[in-house]
Amino acid sequence: MSPVSCGMSPGGLPPASLLAVAAAAALAVAAVAAWRRPRPVREVLFFPSRPCCLEALLAEAAAPGAPARPCPCPLPRADTSLSRLVRRLLSARRSLDLCIFSFSCPQLARAVHLLHRRGVRVRLVTDAQYMGLHGSQIGRLRHAGIQVRHDQHSGYMHHKFAIVDRRVLITGSLNWTTQAIQSNRENVLVVDDAACVKPFLDEFERIWEEYNPANYSFPKVSN
Repeated sequence: MSPVSCGMSPGGLPPASLLAVAAAAALAVAAVAAWRRPRPVREVLFFPSRPCCLEALLAEAAAPGAPARPCPCPLPRADTSLSRLVRRLLSARRSLDLCIFSFSCPQLARAVHLLHRRGVRVRLVTDAQYMGLHGSQIGRLRHAGIQVRHDQHSGYMHHKFAIVDRRVLITGSLNWTTQAIQSNRENVLVVDDAACVKPFLDEFERIWEEYNPANYSFPKVSN
């Protein structure tokens, strides 16, 4: 009697064993795929953030692989909410869209400037009144060649969010100021959920077009 006729496969295994092998192989493939799939981004940062030195982090971003030089400042190198926020920004590879009401934190400005120098497309929307305050980093970033647009009406441009590579959303109550980072009770949420990111992308593009200087209106000057 042939193997097939007595319930054996041509390879000598019962059909049930073949099914078990196939199921195990499918599970192994699924496990490898899950291992390779990027982990979802879900992070919550609370402020105020403990003072820390970010020189090593920023220096590595400016010159990857270069020998680290010791920083003479007395602040510790630590994992803080601010350092995590800077790392999230520095992870950008293609684009960074910023919609920030008040921006005076030098460390965050350095991170944004480094991304611009690295070839990342940076666009920044801000509030017209607050961009002119003493200590604002907007002028420095604009002078560096970063595209900046602002409102032209009486209400505030009060958003505080950033989008990294059109994929990761950073949003919350935090203004990007030293005062808010070091002294205020604030929160920042970091997610890559497409259902959350897309509405913010749409809002950014809408505001970016609305604040296009070509659309500005100026009062007529009477002679």
